[in-house]
Amino acid sequence: MSERGQLLLNAGLFQLGWFACVFGAQRPWLLLIAIACLAIHLLWIANDLNEWRSLLRVAACGWVLDSVLLHLGLFYFSGAATFLPLWLAMLWLLFASTLRHSLSWTKRPWWMGSLLGALGGPLSYLGGAKLAGVGLPLGVWPSVLLLALIWAMLMPALHWMAGQHAR
Repeated sequence: MSERGQLLLNAGLFQLGWFACVFGAQRPWLLLIAIACLAIHLLWIANDLNEWRSLLRVAACGWVLDSVLLHLGLFYFSGAATFLPLWLAMLWLLFASTLRHSLSWTKRPWWMGSLLGALGGPLSYLGGAKLAGVGLPLGVWPSVLLLALIWAMLMPALHWMAGQHAR
């Protein structure tokens, strides 16, 4: 497959996986589609030790971030969950799969990542909140503004994490 084809496949797999994850909050069987998206990424796009490290490093950062935001009360899940739900944990793995591929253009210059993070991060949370039934107790605008600030700083850091290769 050509490099352009791999980039398009990566972007498409992420989008399909994103929908499977957020709808999977209400219908857990849809998470099988998200798992299949990640498996296809690893089989056809990148399956090396550096890719695995990148996925785990970025996803772990996201799991910690969302856990902190959950405990600070920026959002909540039905049933008063104190841990991140599986669908959100899976979503972080799928997002991590884009940083070295379809979103690699946002690495340099760093402000491209910050701009995308400031715009796309809050929109993803907002869309996911509406589709997955996640509550935003601060209200929409305060949540969006706080997430924009967080994601503007987070994207360059995630790119750095995705690019690091442990020896």
